[in-house]
Amino acid sequence: MSKRVLITGGAGFLGSHLCDRFINEGFHVIAMDNLITGDLKNIEHMFKLEQFEFYHHDVSKFIHVPGELDYILHFASPASPIDYLKIPIQTLKVGSLGTHNCLGLAMAKNARILVASTSEVYGDPLVHPQTEDYWGNVNPIGPRGVYDEAKRFQEAMTMGYHTYHGLETRIVRIFNTYGPRMRLNDGRALPAFIGQALRGEDLTVFGDGSQTRSFCYVDDLVEGIYRLLMSDYVNPVNIGNPDEISIKDFAEEIIELTGTDQKVTYQPLPRDDPKQRQPDITRAKEILDWEPTVSRADGLKVTFEYFKNLPEEDLYKYAYPRSFDK
Repeated sequence: MSKRVLITGGAGFLGSHLCDRFINEGFHVIAMDNLITGDLKNIEHMFKLEQFEFYHHDVSKFIHVPGELDYILHFASPASPIDYLKIPIQTLKVGSLGTHNCLGLAMAKNARILVASTSEVYGDPLVHPQTEDYWGNVNPIGPRGVYDEAKRFQEAMTMGYHTYHGLETRIVRIFNTYGPRMRLNDGRALPAFIGQALRGEDLTVFGDGSQTRSFCYVDDLVEGIYRLLMSDYVNPVNIGNPDEISIKDFAEEIIELTGTDQKVTYQPLPRDDPKQRQPDITRAKEILDWEPTVSRADGLKVTFEYFKNLPEEDLYKYAYPRSFDK
């Protein structure tokens, strides 16, 4: 009999790729999503499969899944600035109430649970690159605090269940990830730049563009998550690509990739925007024998093809600017 896995946020960018991976590994996959930021288009290719189910449900409310569960992956959460600034309360609730419900379900089913944390627990870091032992520099009442603190609380609750209840838990700290099924309207640099290029707009860089990010292709991330879930390691693990680039240089890469002739324009840097973001993946290398294998150039080609082939109405439907201060 196939092992059964519940993936919350299963219709989202990362969640849907995880559904694919677990289907390919022979699991029976149950995806759960309230579709507040997820999209059924991401998983519709699995609807015909007997080993796939979809529950339209908000994990912040009581969760009931009939039958046995072997694993739970908790990936339900808004994960981009535009989303969590539009729906701050829901973001806080899914990180707190939703995590509590998932942990309780794992206890009831005697299932191992992996929760998706984020590099945002490090805030605007004073340590570079960021190791798992760094506690972070987070403004709890700033515009990004609803997401950052929801994830920090989520980690604390997960470790509480492990320490006091003996629950098998795993925590992945995800750094900037990209690939097909991202949304053009999610406010992050990569889809924003590609969307602007495809619409013939100049590329908007916030601040002077010297802030850095490290982009990991989604297939590499999914491999790291799978290895962590199957490992015996309970403390947080960074999964990301340490190949760091400034946002200004990244914008120039996108212009070259798309073959457009737009220029880069500059807007004020949003409040609390991290100046540097680069994972130290020593722990992942040592414990999981994992490191990324897809170069940014190769990953961007695949991602650009995905965006280029979207319906034209999607390209313009999602064209609105990012704001951190509303």
